[in-house]
Amino acid sequence: MFNFSSSLRIYLCVDPTDMRKAFNGLYAIAKHQLELNPMDGSLFLFANRRRDRVKLLYWDGTGFWVLAKRLEKGTFWWPGRTEANQGSIEMKPEALGMLLNGIDLKDGSFRAWFCR
Repeated sequence: MFNFSSSLRIYLCVDPTDMRKAFNGLYAIAKHQLELNPMDGSLFLFANRRRDRVKLLYWDGTGFWVLAKRLEKGTFWWPGRTEANQGSIEMKPEALGMLLNGIDLKDGSFRAWFCR
């Protein structure tokens, strides 16, 4: 649904995020917990504990975007703390598209919720 530039830097927050957080709360996580600059044009991806909801935070130069997706069934693939040395993992735009479209990034298969 979305096309992301191949030069876009994407950071996935591995720790669960409270999905009640909006612009300021997600900004604070990116800035203070991940120790990254949310205003440098990078995209930040967050998921809740159950991994059935994700939010994206993006600064376009004039303001922040917050996009959200809630699955009606199933969960998103999400790395754990053991797969990340820090609180975030940098990923390529192609991997983000695959993750949002139901592909398990570990083995390349579709998640159960995607196969109907």
